[in-house]
Amino acid sequence: MRKLTVFLAAIFAFAVAANAQGIAVGATMEDFSLAGTDGKTHSLNSLKGEKGAVVMFLSAQCPVVKGYIERINAVAADYKSKGITFIGINSNATEDFAWVKSDGDQNFKFPMLIDKGNKLADKLGATVTPEAYYVDAKNTLLYHGAIDNDRSGKAITDQYLRAAFDQSLAGQKVVNTRKNAFGCTIKKAGAQ
Repeated sequence: MRKLTVFLAAIFAFAVAANAQGIAVGATMEDFSLAGTDGKTHSLNSLKGEKGAVVMFLSAQCPVVKGYIERINAVAADYKSKGITFIGINSNATEDFAWVKSDGDQNFKFPMLIDKGNKLADKLGATVTPEAYYVDAKNTLLYHGAIDNDRSGKAITDQYLRAAFDQSLAGQKVVNTRKNAFGCTIKKAGAQ
């Protein structure tokens, strides 16, 4: 029964993500500033690499995110030296600071920022975790959506995020600019 409930929740999250409004691919993502789990305030522009950044919505409690930890860190490490940095964003109202800090420090190799009141998530149209927004050096959104096509990691046939990076770094147009993200819904303020 629990597997069915998780499956139905994932289907619902997928449907919500497919209908979300927010920033369009090709638009400029505005700079933002959020408090980090390190106690400092960080902005998109201060954390962005020479070739861009990925704003990655994450969760401390989502089993889908937990299944992606190793893959997310591998992609982040592979592209950091190429000038693309990762910025973790936690917008979940149900996850307190201590939990988010502990999870981020333990699991991720990049800064984790707290989106209180899910304002950034709402502005961008983020609805699930994990959900990726890849911007270039000028903050132009080049890709939005899933990291790859398989939540289990056992049958990956499409590496959407890596493909977007590789095409952009080669000076080519990103072919697949939008792939629906799948995962756990962002637990929004007031909707607990």
